[in-house]
Amino acid sequence: MEIYNSLSRKPESLGTGGTKEPILMYVCGLTPYDQTHIGHARTCAAFDVVKRYLRLRGYSVFHVQNITDVDDKIINRCKQTGADPKKLTTEIHEDALRLFDKLFIIRADDYPKVTEHIPEIITIIKQIIERGYAYETKTGIYFDVSKFKGYGALSGQKMNEILAGTRKEVDETKDDPADFALWKKTKGDLIEFDSPWGKGRPGWHIECSAMGLKYARGKGKTTLDIHGGARDLIFPHHENEIAQSEAATGKKFARVWMHTGFLTVEGEKMSKSLGNFITMETALNMFEPNALRMFFAMTHYRSPIDYNEDAIRAAGESAERLLTANGLMAESEKDSEKKNKKDPEFRKETDKLFEEFHKHMENDFDTPNALAALFNLVRITNSHCNKGEVDKVQLKKLGKELATNISIFGIVEKTAGGIENKKDVLIGIAIEYSKQGKEKLSGKTAEQLVELILEIRDDARKGKQFAVSDEIRKNLADIGIILEDSAKGQRWKSI
Repeated sequence: MEIYNSLSRKPESLGTGGTKEPILMYVCGLTPYDQTHIGHARTCAAFDVVKRYLRLRGYSVFHVQNITDVDDKIINRCKQTGADPKKLTTEIHEDALRLFDKLFIIRADDYPKVTEHIPEIITIIKQIIERGYAYETKTGIYFDVSKFKGYGALSGQKMNEILAGTRKEVDETKDDPADFALWKKTKGDLIEFDSPWGKGRPGWHIECSAMGLKYARGKGKTTLDIHGGARDLIFPHHENEIAQSEAATGKKFARVWMHTGFLTVEGEKMSKSLGNFITMETALNMFEPNALRMFFAMTHYRSPIDYNEDAIRAAGESAERLLTANGLMAESEKDSEKKNKKDPEFRKETDKLFEEFHKHMENDFDTPNALAALFNLVRITNSHCNKGEVDKVQLKKLGKELATNISIFGIVEKTAGGIENKKDVLIGIAIEYSKQGKEKLSGKTAEQLVELILEIRDDARKGKQFAVSDEIRKNLADIGIILEDSAKGQRWKSI
């Protein structure tokens, strides 16, 4: 398996020494001061696919995603609104997790907070000072960029380019504009902590070094296996993480750096001032989770992706095509009317497509080409299932493997369960078309009501009452019950 390393700018072997050795994956998380947006979701979904696939291949993955609950943006928001920082960040992060759950993103194994790691942060700053890479001024502790010879390697920038692009802070005490804060001294600020240098709070970058190294030590490692995040974190955040971590320990901080491409809206970066800020809440109210997950997966994680509503809807249809094919395989495999016949050519073709799927996934998680292999599989299998004689042994095998591979992308088959809250509406639909009384229908479960309505619809179709059939389909769709017509009859699912 090879992963593109942003630091070396080339694919590199994962090289963990085998699947028994746990992979420590640290992904930069949220600064919870405002609603989570689809850009956050794109990054989280990408690393969810990475984690799911590695686990499928037998690796043990320990996933850490930090919470930056100390930041100037948080402090400013609380000053504006009067909110309590701890309460604000907790509520916003919990809401983000709720939305990610809806998107079928598996939660990280741990979500460490900056505020809970101040001792570790102070320890690593002390180490950096002792090794001669930092200095103290009246405003804070600063990392001396000129002392770290590899500075700029991740972003590919030279020092003169870094200096030219540095935003000069109103701070005359720094030796150089490019030097960055490890610790900011404060006086009675909204969030501050005791330290050997007086009251203050950590700089932005030091938190990930402290927490990343803590988890590495906890797993018996000195280096993170995978460090990930969005592309806009490469500079200065990840560049500074490398400098301060390796200055403190003298060892490589992370073996592989992974970065997701930008998510834009009509080619522009999301911004509230431009009116193109798409929150996760809004996206999930507009689209099915499967549509969003497929939309993300159809673009390589390193490539930019432009938010497009038509493309998301089309992606949703593609996700349904995979799920429907899986159902068709199961039906054909169990269909007593179809004869079982071994088909060597069909086996060879379909087995090869699964090999292609894994080849693409192990080539830096090339999801677009991996999905192309699955869609080719679906095309061939659908054609095979329409025959009178089918290879039931192979269909059973394919169905199981396809279901597994679909799940890697966080695409989930909607089940018929969880519809009891729709029972009253279902009774109304059944009364309208069956002419049965409410008293008789009330004793049925929601699922039994759906089956009754489908029988009525089937009779209407046989009687060529297509307007009635279409009307029933629409009434069910209005309450989130989707029908699929096939040669074997009607299938339904609740969304």
